[in-house]
Amino acid sequence: MDPQSVDDPVLTVPRSVASSAAEMLPDGLIAADADGLIASVNHRAVQMLGRQAHELVGQDIRTVLPLETRNGESWWAMTDPWNGLRTRTGHREKLLQLPDGLELLVTARYLRAGRAGPLEAILLSLRDAEARRRAELDHAALISTIAHELRSPLTGVKGFTSTLRRRWDQFTEEQRLTMLEAIDADADRLTRLITDLLDVSRIDSGRLRIHEIPLTTRDIFARHVERHVASGQDEQDFTITVAEGAEEIYADPDRLDQVLANLLENAVRHRAASVILEASPWSGPTGPGVMLSVSDDGTGIPAEQRRAVFSRFWHGPSGGGTGLGLYIVRGVVEAHGGWAEIDDAPGGGAVVRAFFPGEPV
Repeated sequence: MDPQSVDDPVLTVPRSVASSAAEMLPDGLIAADADGLIASVNHRAVQMLGRQAHELVGQDIRTVLPLETRNGESWWAMTDPWNGLRTRTGHREKLLQLPDGLELLVTARYLRAGRAGPLEAILLSLRDAEARRRAELDHAALISTIAHELRSPLTGVKGFTSTLRRRWDQFTEEQRLTMLEAIDADADRLTRLITDLLDVSRIDSGRLRIHEIPLTTRDIFARHVERHVASGQDEQDFTITVAEGAEEIYADPDRLDQVLANLLENAVRHRAASVILEASPWSGPTGPGVMLSVSDDGTGIPAEQRRAVFSRFWHGPSGGGTGLGLYIVRGVVEAHGGWAEIDDAPGGGAVVRAFFPGEPV
């Protein structure tokens, strides 16, 4: 829009309306005239720059915003809207910084008199780069996690297959079987990691699908305990309690298995001796349902860390796992219309509770 259009009798948009609209923007907005003198700033720009509006208006935009590239080069000298190409109408969003280190995502718009005419005004949109920085850190953490988790099983698979291929005749049948079992376990580990990453993507995008059916709570608990017993755990270390009214739960069977597998894996990893699985009826503001609880008798989770437990890439004191398990637990439970929380277990240690509504979503 031409800078004079707010006074155009055809448009009849008062300047007060344009100013109010600028104040509603979530990004900072700075307008400067043809000489580069700041004509207006909105409240968000004032917040981001940490200066009052009267300190900015009338000042040269190049002095107020001495924008630099990451290499320390002057962005104004590189773009030069006054003496540069007259066909240039602005610049797409670019990450720039001020001399004090403040990073900003800057989008520029150059308003000219007619096509390729002289410069009449400059509009700069400023966006806090913190959100992008967090996204970049999450992306870097994701890549680091994937690389770390893939390296170990792939190294095992490559090592065993290479050894078997080169020295097959030198091993006994029992040794071959042991190596093949190790390869199979590593392949399962890779499959779980890929499944977790896909589920994280679905949770983030809100595309996690569930298909609820009535399930018998005790049978589900027993099946998960049997898996741990089969892997070498003592059956006496697990206690199952199902209260009256919680014998049946509405849930997606595959997703519920995923929730309990993650909760039991965490509990077994952090326990001192025992793990308790409980199901009980529960009713709250969202209506009645079933509360599933998995508790251990380990050291527990400090209160100040509990808000971070369900975030991506959180690791407990042991540092084991991908750090995605509890994030997936919360995403799956919330997809069912429920919620998850962590607390101190009655006998010490930690308890994770997952509430599933009594009616399908």
